[in-house]
Amino acid sequence: MPLSPLVIHETAEKLLACVCAELTLMAAKVEDQPGCPCRSCVVAGTPAWDDCGSGECGKTVTPGQLTVHFAGMVATSHFPTETRDVLGSRNCAPVRPAAEYVITLLRCAPTYSEGGCPPTCEEHEEAARVLAVDAAAVWNALECCFPGTSTARRGQTYTIGQMRTVGPQGQCVGFEQRVTVALPSCACPEGESP
Repeated sequence: MPLSPLVIHETAEKLLACVCAELTLMAAKVEDQPGCPCRSCVVAGTPAWDDCGSGECGKTVTPGQLTVHFAGMVATSHFPTETRDVLGSRNCAPVRPAAEYVITLLRCAPTYSEGGCPPTCEEHEEAARVLAVDAAAVWNALECCFPGTSTARRGQTYTIGQMRTVGPQGQCVGFEQRVTVALPSCACPEGESP
């Protein structure tokens, strides 16, 4: 079944919007929790760790970097398992595309002071708290917001993959959350094979 030309990108935008909205809600609920970073975008491929809070953006609004990127796609006849079926005109097994996305959220990591002193335990604990609340926000976005972003009767079909901490590196620390989404497909144009 063919794909709409924009469905891969539009799904990434929906993920980004849900996560950003939930980060904003968490900031209102949890004292001293930063909200959705000012640097929030869909990117092509693995994101560069460009800014976790030290740039111009961090001086005026919420620092950090939130990205969503498309990581790959497989064919599936029994979502989320990749199909190994031979496809062709004599095979009636329905297949659909399943796309993997990676949500990456980076915040400032505690670092040495100008005098060369290492970060305090309190600074480490604050960074750990922010990271944990961010992780809960992303989980909530995937559980509560993302299912309703589809016009399908039962909402989005997806699986939540592993979340893993990344960094600290380059004064940034955060996590990556993987999500696999069964993409909607449509009938082949008349005269074309499925």
